[in-house]
Amino acid sequence: MSRSMSSSLDVEGSRGFDEKRSPHALPEGSQWSRGGGYVHRWTRRMLTWGVESRGIQPVAPEQRTDTQFSKIFFIFFSMNANILSFSAGTLGPVVFGLGVRDSCLVILFFNLLCCALPAYFTTWGPKLGMRQMISARYSFGFYGVIIPCILNLIVMIGFCVLNSILGGQALASVNGKLSWTVGIVIVDVISLLVSFCGYKLLNWYEKVAWIPVLVSFVVALGAGGKHLSSPPPAEPATAATILGFASTIAGFVVTYSPLSSDFTIYMRPNVSSWRIFAYSYLGFLLPIVTLQCLGAAVAVAASSVPDWDAGYTGGNVGGLLEAMLHPTKGFGKFLTVLLSLSVTANIAATFYSITLNCQVFIPPLVVVPRYVFSLVVTAIVIPLAIVGSTRFYETLTNFLGLISYWASAFAAIILMEHLVFRRNDPDQYSVKHWNVPRCLPSGVAAVAAGVMSFGLVVPSMEQVWFVGPIGKNTGDIGFEVAFALSAVLYIPFRALELRLWKY
Repeated sequence: MSRSMSSSLDVEGSRGFDEKRSPHALPEGSQWSRGGGYVHRWTRRMLTWGVESRGIQPVAPEQRTDTQFSKIFFIFFSMNANILSFSAGTLGPVVFGLGVRDSCLVILFFNLLCCALPAYFTTWGPKLGMRQMISARYSFGFYGVIIPCILNLIVMIGFCVLNSILGGQALASVNGKLSWTVGIVIVDVISLLVSFCGYKLLNWYEKVAWIPVLVSFVVALGAGGKHLSSPPPAEPATAATILGFASTIAGFVVTYSPLSSDFTIYMRPNVSSWRIFAYSYLGFLLPIVTLQCLGAAVAVAASSVPDWDAGYTGGNVGGLLEAMLHPTKGFGKFLTVLLSLSVTANIAATFYSITLNCQVFIPPLVVVPRYVFSLVVTAIVIPLAIVGSTRFYETLTNFLGLISYWASAFAAIILMEHLVFRRNDPDQYSVKHWNVPRCLPSGVAAVAAGVMSFGLVVPSMEQVWFVGPIGKNTGDIGFEVAFALSAVLYIPFRALELRLWKY
């Protein structure tokens, strides 16, 4: 880095994040930024209110001025400090028949391992100034990246649906007169408001959203902790049940990989990558491990506590939490409301990334301000959540188990590109060509490696709806196979691609 650039960064850094230049900038050449009609006036007015319009355009080094690096910890902490993390932990005992000890060991070990992937990808944001799916163009190509982008959109919408269901159920459990449908709508509208405004409000919201959630879970633990001390004996764990639950846990966290750097592109380029990694890793690990272990312990104890068992009828996690907080009377109902709203931190941040992926999926939409897509996504998520609310556990188990496969393959491919072919050097990325198809890889190597890996992934699967011949004997090892085989295949495929094409 040149001395003049370093000096410029130091000056900007002393002022913190330059919110007037970076997040509020209209897309270059956008028709939304020209003219004097009603739409143009309304767009410019929203910019003065702090609404972010920037989409997938890379952020120039002189515009990366944010020095509040700890905010990335709070973003991921708040995204995961919610009742979806709690419910994911309940899958160990409820679906896979594991005891508390085995469930917690799987949760701890696989999260220690899997949280490292999305945490590492957050370090790319300050160095490259590119959203995660844009940096993936440098391995999958301009058109090839549309495939993982579609899969990522499905995953993110799926997580929003699951969170909406949980939030709606919890909100409805406070007042018997409120339906799940109304609860879902309330949760999603709040999330829409936060994601609509973009980077500035999102960061502020994620800084404070975890506080009432932490208080609520501490009170719930205090009110019902006596029932957790003597869990009933569990059946001995098998390799199949452990690996099946592990695949579910992996699917919960590895799927952050395609959106990790979306939240760090405004940070100063000269920040230590280890610092960003540490903040991100702890932001993932602490809430996920804590709440998933708590969920496993509560699920095991629920069958021996009549009030909990009644609240848990039909897999209603919100009802279970309300039953735990019931001894605290009216205060418990208030805390249940807070827990129901805990999912908004995750939904809002996910909505934010979905709006960016829409522009990668359909490149001509890059001229449309990011916040327009927030409205479209909300209109999609609400009806899906309402329809899926009656089959939550089946939906959650199948969804988390399946998505870990593609996310693992995607992470392996972009990781190999970065470490092997670009030598962990940001200067190896020609950022100015981010939107020029002929100056990007063809994507044949990445797509071929990902697709061909599933030739062995499918036989290694063990899901409710399909059990492969390998998975039948070993348990579900599809997640591990997808990562290893995609990485191994990509290296020779990419080397050949570079010989045949220039990029």
